[in-house]
Amino acid sequence: MEGIISNYRRNRSRTYMNHIIIVLQGSKDKKDAEKLIGKKVVFKTETGKDINGEIAATHGNKGAVRAIFERGLPGQALGTRIQVE
Repeated sequence: MEGIISNYRRNRSRTYMNHIIIVLQGSKDKKDAEKLIGKKVVFKTETGKDINGEIAATHGNKGAVRAIFERGLPGQALGTRIQVE
């Protein structure tokens, strides 16, 4: 399954660089997104390195999820595709 990185998790004063909001293809509502909690997520950098993460929670009512990565993703990752295993 594929998804698109939407944004970092953030609030008014802080941005969490290792918490990423992902919009998934095929996930249309919160019930579809809840089934994916606990799945692994892999982001591949341009240099070929893999950054691993895990889906932790849903985000909103339209099927987006929040994934927590082992380290922060670069800003170039926003808007790119990501693999959900």
